[in-house]
Amino acid sequence: MKILIISDIHDNMENLKKCLQWGKNQSIENVICCGDITNSETLKYLSENFFGKINLVKGNMEIYEETEIKLYKNINYLGLFGVAEFTDKKIGICHKPELIAKIKKLDYCDFIFYGHTHQPDIKECGKTTIVNPGTLGGVFFKASFGVLDTAINKLELKILELI
Repeated sequence: MKILIISDIHDNMENLKKCLQWGKNQSIENVICCGDITNSETLKYLSENFFGKINLVKGNMEIYEETEIKLYKNINYLGLFGVAEFTDKKIGICHKPELIAKIKKLDYCDFIFYGHTHQPDIKECGKTTIVNPGTLGGVFFKASFGVLDTAINKLELKILELI
């Protein structure tokens, strides 16, 4: 199973469109969004243009109402943080890095994805890989995202302009 990991879109629709088209071409089945979609239009576009399941956490810059999320049947909303299961992988998801510790207390995870800092990063912490896919919006750093292939346990961070 291939999972697209995005964060900190900040309403950059062009980057979101390009990333989702790339994901479609790569047979991506799921999206993990680590927050900061920002407005209702971007939330709607994400849901209506990705037909698989979207696991979403709340960022600190969201200006849409949480009740709007219920309009989209393909979004699994986890609030500030949560754990989702993908085949044989448990994946923790949050926006702010300070929530990583809460996820660790909640459950063992193979991966924990977070956002907020906009800086792409991969760290090993025991048996858990902690990853920031960067900012799809291209704020402060080049636009980037992550791809996890659970079948071969391969994780990549990609720069959007290079795909």
